[in-house]
Amino acid sequence: MSDPMRPPVSADRPQPASLRSDPSRPRASLRTAVVWEVLQDALDRRVKAAGRESLDVLDTGGGSGNFAVPLARLGHRVTVVDPSPNALFALERRAAEAGVAERVRGVQGDVHGLFDVVERGGYDAVLCHGVLEYVDDPAEGIRNAVAALRSEGVLSLLAAGLGGAVLARALAGHFTEARQALGDPDGRWGTGDPVPRRFTAEQLAGLVEGAGLAVGAVHGVRVFADLVPGVLVDTEPGALDALLKLEAAAAELPAFHSVATQLHVLGETRVPGEA
Repeated sequence: MSDPMRPPVSADRPQPASLRSDPSRPRASLRTAVVWEVLQDALDRRVKAAGRESLDVLDTGGGSGNFAVPLARLGHRVTVVDPSPNALFALERRAAEAGVAERVRGVQGDVHGLFDVVERGGYDAVLCHGVLEYVDDPAEGIRNAVAALRSEGVLSLLAAGLGGAVLARALAGHFTEARQALGDPDGRWGTGDPVPRRFTAEQLAGLVEGAGLAVGAVHGVRVFADLVPGVLVDTEPGALDALLKLEAAAAELPAFHSVATQLHVLGETRVPGEA
């Protein structure tokens, strides 16, 4: 998935909330639309609460900048931590092409050794997308992500959902693998499963709360998108827009969390005195 390039905005001021209206943006894709909407709303609230036009954002496992570069185009300062030198090289190139190189910094590392490369308590928002599936200790990973937040901040957590994998294997006719995933502690359907670990919404919310944050919202991501034939979306007039609206409508409903391919949890620092 590539970042569309528009003329660079001022380095001093955030861009208006254009991610919501520009269909060429990554957030408008079926795979990220719900996450972008929730994330940008959360960042808008933080901008207002902090009284600053831009925020310091940490993107753990941010790779080549699918989220970091568009966030920088909004005027935020983004630090990407990723273990892959190739991904960080692609990030640098992408940021330069987008005209936001001065607002994007890439450093090599991972969430377990996070404070070897970034400071504690230095960020208004932390993204932890597609990370917990691969770390040895998800609870430690979340604790580190939360420790990177300032006293008031938000955590955007995105991880693979158990139910979506079970449903996908069953619909593909792999019933034994679907049952294996359903009963496996890590949600794996077999030795050939490329995803080391999957989660339920309750498990992710528990990790966030265990790290000291309040759960602000839980959304199902790609509830229908991975099940609908691509040819239908590509050829039927208006199908893509209708499917995006359906995904948005279903995302907040708990009944659909159990079948989503991914789960998104927004964690927020607790108000002093809050239980």
